[in-house]
Amino acid sequence: MDISATEFLRKASDTAEYFGFQPAQNFKKRAECKNCTQKLSHSASAADRRLDALHGLLTGGINAYTEERLHALSEPVLFYNIEQVPRSGEAAITLHVFGVEKSIAEAILIQASRSLALDLGFENHSVRINSLGDSDSTNRYIRELTNYLKKRLDDMPPPARELMKDHVLTALTYLIEKEHDLAFRSPSPLEYLSDPSRRHFREIVEYLDLSETPYEIDPKLMGNHLCYSDALFAIDLFDEEGARMDHAPLYIRGGRYNRFMQKHMKREVPAAGAVVVLREKKAPTRVPRSTFGVPGVYVVQLGFGPKIRSLLLVDELRRAGVPVMQNLASDSLSEQLRDAEAKGVRYTVIIGQKEYVEGTVILRDMHARNQEYVPVSELSGRLRRSKVATS
Repeated sequence: MDISATEFLRKASDTAEYFGFQPAQNFKKRAECKNCTQKLSHSASAADRRLDALHGLLTGGINAYTEERLHALSEPVLFYNIEQVPRSGEAAITLHVFGVEKSIAEAILIQASRSLALDLGFENHSVRINSLGDSDSTNRYIRELTNYLKKRLDDMPPPARELMKDHVLTALTYLIEKEHDLAFRSPSPLEYLSDPSRRHFREIVEYLDLSETPYEIDPKLMGNHLCYSDALFAIDLFDEEGARMDHAPLYIRGGRYNRFMQKHMKREVPAAGAVVVLREKKAPTRVPRSTFGVPGVYVVQLGFGPKIRSLLLVDELRRAGVPVMQNLASDSLSEQLRDAEAKGVRYTVIIGQKEYVEGTVILRDMHARNQEYVPVSELSGRLRRSKVATS
């Protein structure tokens, strides 16, 4: 399947904006950021940023956070950047979510990445997920892993023994890459998760189940302990025979990097992100503009189940050509309704716990000031007939 870099970036930008991400430079125009006098800096060098194993593209979000003064914003921040992979020049997009501690951040990132893969024709794919947990979880896991590998030093290849002097997780990563038997018999980080980390991971799995996403829990999907915390994910592509593609046209990885932000900013900043690279295609000189239309619909939700239903509804409306706005990270109904009013949308779609259980939504006409219950299955067609669709 031949995809041009221009087509990839256009679809990537459109998909990102449907899921609530804005171009990073848009935040320069926000009064809160422009007028903020408190400057932040970070200590992350280029070498530090490369600990994400994604050429520093994921952890590069720390630059935007400080340079655009995003700390001045009280609400969660979702932004994207069009990137070039260092040295290769390959086209890439990075998605970043700041200020969202809850698992909806990872759910949005996975759904947006999957939707882009589907739009580009890669229907046969699967998500792999793992969790390193919070600091307490990681410390317990490292202690058990160290004991396990130290007892088996004689069975380890010399390079792995040497890497043990650096860090036990560095040695484990080497063993995993070499598909060594010790790696696959080693303890799983999932066995040492704290209660909050276990709950966080369980919610991500619940999202994958509710969205009928093909997935695999992979305890050997690892990330550097100085960078990642809690969830990590990868999206693998498969060929027509169902075999995993070793060098797939799309490379998709993501995870939560709170630990990196805390280490290099000396403050707690919830941060998660994803990177999608179009392999072997150079980024174009001119970046294509997004064709995302003016939204006439705002999706409002309240509660975990309604958040997931809303996320899937946004994707359904995206495929139907209905531009939507939403704030899936918000837990305030009144805040979302005020935002919908301020944005001047024609319709507000509301999903609470009652609507989630019944498979309905409240469709509110903001102009006529009336509302009605509509089955979720009928909403897309209803909105298309009301002429809020772009295609």
